[in-house]
Amino acid sequence: MVAAIDVGSNSAHLLVARVGHDVVPLHDESVLLGLGAAVDAHGVVPSATADTLVAALWTYASVARSLGAREIVVLGTEPFRRAADAARIVLSVGEVAGVPMHVLGHDEEGLLTLLGATGGRALTADVVVADVGGGSSEIVVAGPGRPPVTWAFLLGSARASARHVEHDPPTAGEVAAIREEARRVMEAAPDAKPDEIIIVGGTASNLVKVDPTGQLEGPLTRERLDRILASLLSLPAEEVAERHAIHVPRARILVAGAVLVEAILDRYGLDTAHATDAGIRDGAAIALARSGRAWRDALPRIATGRS
Repeated sequence: MVAAIDVGSNSAHLLVARVGHDVVPLHDESVLLGLGAAVDAHGVVPSATADTLVAALWTYASVARSLGAREIVVLGTEPFRRAADAARIVLSVGEVAGVPMHVLGHDEEGLLTLLGATGGRALTADVVVADVGGGSSEIVVAGPGRPPVTWAFLLGSARASARHVEHDPPTAGEVAAIREEARRVMEAAPDAKPDEIIIVGGTASNLVKVDPTGQLEGPLTRERLDRILASLLSLPAEEVAERHAIHVPRARILVAGAVLVEAILDRYGLDTAHATDAGIRDGAAIALARSGRAWRDALPRIATGRS
């Protein structure tokens, strides 16, 4: 049994899982911290926010140990690549929580996302895996017999909302502004003609909760995405959150998340994506289970199904 904790722009998220042929979640929880906005505003993680983060990670590590996790890893993503005090926080996490914290590069984050989405199975067709985060988003283009290409852009659901949204729910003009920036940014995405697009992580799992038809599974078609977006735009964020069991801060940025997913579909010329909650934490759990503390060295091989 292993545990992976992902600390991103919006939240810190714990996954405790048993890993065999598949990742079997045993415990899954998250806390919203807003680290991306804090780093945007201050260039560092403010002391009070850092204290809250370290305390949350100590709690998560304790929970993971109590459930029998033999390996625990903490992953720092986009905010820590920019925070001037990232090294101080990494040291504090190690001292207080007693677990290693790794600040991931874009390529490593992309490979873990690919690994989580595919389960480490060898690819038989070309695929685009996209993780729409809060401050940034990752795209991985992969296929059989060739190394994956990872690409990141500094536009996520929280950052796009902060730039363009002042109303709740967003106005048509605000949605159009997000859509235009997303389209422009996606022009630089790696070229590909994928057979499948997989949208992973919190944006994907929360968008499907809002589907007014109540479908929590199945493909994320353009028609379904239109229904979800219309539903989000019909109510204030607090009502969306209450109705669909979503945290209010997450509900406030889901419109931008939906628009970014639209832009990814547009860029790669497909009308359907597969939405899954699996992603970076699942990838880290697989890497830990297969390679232990040497997981970072083994990651390029594991992520492409060569183990």
